[in-house]
Amino acid sequence: MTWDSYLAADHFVMRSARLVDRHRFAYHFQAGSDQPVRAALAAHRNLDGGYGNALDPDIRGHASQPAATEIALRYLDELGTIPEGIGQGVCRHLASVSNDDGGLPVVLPNVRYTEAAPWYQKTDDFRSRLDITAMITGLLHKNKITHPWRDRATAYCWKHIDGLNWTDPHEAIGICAFLQYVPDRARAISAMNHIARMIRAVFDVHPRTTGHVHTPLDLACHPDHIARPLFSDTEIERNLEAFENQQRADGGWDACCDHWDTTATRECEGMRTIQRLRILRTYSRVQPDLPRPRRAG
Repeated sequence: MTWDSYLAADHFVMRSARLVDRHRFAYHFQAGSDQPVRAALAAHRNLDGGYGNALDPDIRGHASQPAATEIALRYLDELGTIPEGIGQGVCRHLASVSNDDGGLPVVLPNVRYTEAAPWYQKTDDFRSRLDITAMITGLLHKNKITHPWRDRATAYCWKHIDGLNWTDPHEAIGICAFLQYVPDRARAISAMNHIARMIRAVFDVHPRTTGHVHTPLDLACHPDHIARPLFSDTEIERNLEAFENQQRADGGWDACCDHWDTTATRECEGMRTIQRLRILRTYSRVQPDLPRPRRAG
């Protein structure tokens, strides 16, 4: 990725991304402080300890939603260790909205009464989902946030991973985050070996430019990722080249999601642009010697 490509991405983020993602871009690529990111995230946090207020672009309402809370935890984890107070507040909130089995739905029933993407607003399925439960639980383990709900969610994840017969890309990404950070390393490695083939099978190793495509790099987003050994060096290189080639003339990357609202799509494109840049840099594909983020404690 050349200097001109990076500058085009910078201009796209400044034109189109929302405030929290503008600050994330500055943090990751311009030696910006983590504090503006934290302040922007705080504006999306509710009194119940969860996150909402359109932090997930496809859920525009105020109320806390598991999908938005997952995004908040991922963003906070980018900055360093998630603060204990925030982590405990998140756990208390999630304990109050989780199902009896300890798992989380992606959205709560109150999503029906606010502005949201049709696939959320019209859903009748609020059963627990392994994808979001595993992602959130993995991040809590990584950041050493202890709570009774985290332990219940961990048991839920192990039960469903052990019984897995098939998966999909979203679920596989969550599962691998869980297996990357859960403390029982022997069990995690055994589980990964058991499900490796089915995980690889649901990712498209041959890059395409249209449609809902999940690539090996959406899973193995850095070279030390637990899923990186599932893909050959040639497959990784081919997909890195595709990432570079898929950058648009305006500097951004397509959101690769269903379009339902112009604002939501533009915000998703800002998120995707930062994701693509971070992956390209962690695989040493960005030519400019950009400043590295200064992770907090």
